[in-house]
Amino acid sequence: MDTTQRTEQQRSAERRRRELLEAADRVVLRDGPQASMNAIAAEAGITKPILYRHFGDKGGLYAALAKRHTDALLASLRAALDAPAGRRERVESTLDTYLAAIEARPQVYRFLMHPAEGSAGGEQGFDVGKHSVPLLRRMGEELAQVIEERVDLGPDSRQLARVWGHGIVGMMHAAGDWWLGERPCSRADLVRSLADLLWGRLAAAGDRLGGPGF
Repeated sequence: MDTTQRTEQQRSAERRRRELLEAADRVVLRDGPQASMNAIAAEAGITKPILYRHFGDKGGLYAALAKRHTDALLASLRAALDAPAGRRERVESTLDTYLAAIEARPQVYRFLMHPAEGSAGGEQGFDVGKHSVPLLRRMGEELAQVIEERVDLGPDSRQLARVWGHGIVGMMHAAGDWWLGERPCSRADLVRSLADLLWGRLAAAGDRLGGPGF
């Protein structure tokens, strides 16, 4: 097989994989944590063995969906952090971006973060607990990198940036999960309250010399 044929086959496989992920997204939007491999295969118009061929197993499909949505969320969070505004406004915008994302697609959020007892038709659900921790860990590391690049936290800057990054992601996740389930206040009120909690130390820290600023 020549290079041109291999390249075309790779493109075809990547295109098919995107189509299958789009089908999986439609099922997740409809069924949330109860989404099943059977339902996703049916939505895609294929048999379950073909779905396994592309993703290996449920964990592989979950990881692909998680990466797809996490990439999009991180891009939105970076855009909020890079917006031409004061530091307090960017902190609030970043918090609001996260909360708006889970509010707009609650079924996707619940699929990614909440294990289901089982799926329709008796099929065992996705093992969400096994995969959601790496997803949050990735977000924490990404935020830590942003903080380290932009904020002067002193001689232990790298370690403290990681503490802050993971702590802020944990706070956003826990508070957002509670808020999405109970709706005790408006999104704007929650954003202001969380920003108030973060603001003291963030307000005092200077920008890193030579960095893009925060």
